[in-house]
Amino acid sequence: MFPSPANADALPPADLARLLRWYAEMGVDIAVDEAPHDRFADGAREMARAAAATPVFAPAPLAAARALDAPPQRLSAPPAAALTQEAAVETARQAAGAAKTLEELRAALEAFDGSSLKRRAGRLVFDAGNPKARIMMVGGAPGDEEDRQGAAFIGRAGQLLDKMLASIGLDRAQVYLANVVPWRPPGNQTPSAAAIAVCLPFLERQIALANPDILVCMGDAAVQGVLGLRDSAMRARGGWFDYTMQREGGARRIQALAMPQPDYLLKSQTAKRFAWSDLRALKKALDALV
Repeated sequence: MFPSPANADALPPADLARLLRWYAEMGVDIAVDEAPHDRFADGAREMARAAAATPVFAPAPLAAARALDAPPQRLSAPPAAALTQEAAVETARQAAGAAKTLEELRAALEAFDGSSLKRRAGRLVFDAGNPKARIMMVGGAPGDEEDRQGAAFIGRAGQLLDKMLASIGLDRAQVYLANVVPWRPPGNQTPSAAAIAVCLPFLERQIALANPDILVCMGDAAVQGVLGLRDSAMRARGGWFDYTMQREGGARRIQALAMPQPDYLLKSQTAKRFAWSDLRALKKALDALV
């Protein structure tokens, strides 16, 4: 258990460094006070004040009690939060659909304010690699290093991906890289279903504008968000799926491969043998293209 910031002055330098790393991994990457502040003590005082202010429950009058037994009234409109989410998705769909090039799509994302992730992230992480490549690979979300530099797959996971591509004779000049959400979630958490829904219209337009021949969905967020599957990436991997791009000239169907994302492979040594099998399937499909 880590001490509160108020007690951090008594820590040796090595423990201070570990504490700072832990805060960064949890998403605490800014200071809001000039001096350390004990939020735990504030929380305890707030709970005590709330308990003292809670009114004592008194039985309701008979008429009010009978009203409680009446059937619930149907709401005339969904909650405000649902409308906000729906409006954000619709705004994203319109902004993405209006983009005619990848450059315009990037500008539309820069101007888009419908995602809470954008307000917490450092930079937009739009893409990496070659937009004209025949293979497009989609991950879940940017990490710390990607957030700092504004490019996809350049941290530890990106370095592993480079080695994975090299194992089948490919490099970044032969693939196009993107993420389901283009902003880093706080604490590098898995993006929520709501965050994915808001960002998905932009990714779908990005795929259509890049127009690849093969789509590789890496990780749960990509497999579930892009392919619409309920299974995890590890359960969905090993097979090919159809993905339909909506383009100005008409819909185009391409083949899509599900596989674990590099972040997961950094944590699970046993999953690497499955990834190697997926990579060989990818190389075989690429060689079969006319």
